[in-house]
Amino acid sequence: MEDNLKQEEFWNRCLAFIKDRVEETTYQTWFDVINVASLQKEDITLLVPSKFHYEWLESKYRHLIDDAIKNVMGFPLVVNYTVPVSTKSTEEIPKFDENTEEKKLRQNYLNIKAKSNLNERYSFNTFIEGKGNQFAKAAAISIAEKPGQTPFNPLMIYSSTGLGKTHLIQAIGNFIIRSKNNFRVTYMTSERFMFEFITSIQKNRSTDFTNQYKKTDMLLIDDVQFFEGKEQTQEQFFHLFNNLYEEGKQIVLSIDRHPNELIGIKDRLISRFKSGLIVDIQPPNLETRIAILMADAQINNLDINYKITEFIASSITDDVRIMKSVLIRLLAISSLKHEDITMSLAQAVLSDMVGEKLIQKVTVKQIAKYVCKKLDVSERTVRGKSRIKNIATARQIIMFISRELTELPLAQIGAQIGGRDHSTVIHGCKSIEKMMKNDSSLNKNINEFIEDLSTKKYSI
Repeated sequence: MEDNLKQEEFWNRCLAFIKDRVEETTYQTWFDVINVASLQKEDITLLVPSKFHYEWLESKYRHLIDDAIKNVMGFPLVVNYTVPVSTKSTEEIPKFDENTEEKKLRQNYLNIKAKSNLNERYSFNTFIEGKGNQFAKAAAISIAEKPGQTPFNPLMIYSSTGLGKTHLIQAIGNFIIRSKNNFRVTYMTSERFMFEFITSIQKNRSTDFTNQYKKTDMLLIDDVQFFEGKEQTQEQFFHLFNNLYEEGKQIVLSIDRHPNELIGIKDRLISRFKSGLIVDIQPPNLETRIAILMADAQINNLDINYKITEFIASSITDDVRIMKSVLIRLLAISSLKHEDITMSLAQAVLSDMVGEKLIQKVTVKQIAKYVCKKLDVSERTVRGKSRIKNIATARQIIMFISRELTELPLAQIGAQIGGRDHSTVIHGCKSIEKMMKNDSSLNKNINEFIEDLSTKKYSI
């Protein structure tokens, strides 16, 4: 016990050292999940979730881990890694013994889940958190813990396609039916709602339809933008919304844009949508996308090199669903054709699924590394606040080339170059354009940089 306590205290001090030197998202993704398997006089063995996790740590953060250990211990240790025998994440589903009462509870849970239309694989545990979705997830958890008891009613989550809206609202429902006995949760798409409503009219059962939804304690409706132009459906939903709201029932909605951008939906319904809390989900950053892929690979027992994972995550920046589809395709090829997942196979699958033009050939990180090496400046300094001329010029060249060679929004480019905003990137690009017109040597060098980076004729 004492030895375990000693190694736990030691590792906690190491984690504190690391936490001060990385972003919170990075810490939560890569370090907060590490435990100490053993601590000896000359070495330490760290327990990590998967092989992918180990490879990523070794590639990106080995020096940081070594520094943390040396700082706490006073001297370096040999770092080893071990992976649990089973790496599948455990769902939050209650575990029951075989006595009669607990069997009833288990059956009750299954009955509620069946009526809810929820997919049990969607949980908060499997929702990978990043900067772009932190607030949305926090709001969702708050709702799940106290449905109908917060000011967040309705909760409306909006984002473009494939960023996790459906996952998050179903996670709310799954959390509730697992934690609150006999709490009635109803989930459906807006299209399904409309179909059932039309069917009830055809069968002269509109009253039964209304009463069915009035009995629910929580209503989760996905993709409400499909109500656009459906006046009768909107009218029915408006009255249902009012009824549930007045009774203190929780309403959660998802939509593909801000309510202000909806066309063909009555103002009074939009007003209801906006009366609670509206949160958005932004495209995840690179590390979050990698974490999502790693989690999915882990769940599916897919052995994939972290470099391939990084390539996929770098190539698809704004649609997590497509990114996961690429992984599923690779899994299918690997299992059915008994092929190893190589970089060339990943490139072929990406090209086939999303098209050659959509594959990002080079990342901002790679551009920064290349330019800094060519200009003999420090990457760390470039990402910092220094305004020394050669540093500022290098920073602006990276911005300019990133704009030319990637399809990323300017805000995302700036975020990867020391957290600059889009206006700073615009200014930097314009400055380089002006300098290139007046300096033929600089113009030649930058064009050579672009040629090297676009054709991968470089080594770093």
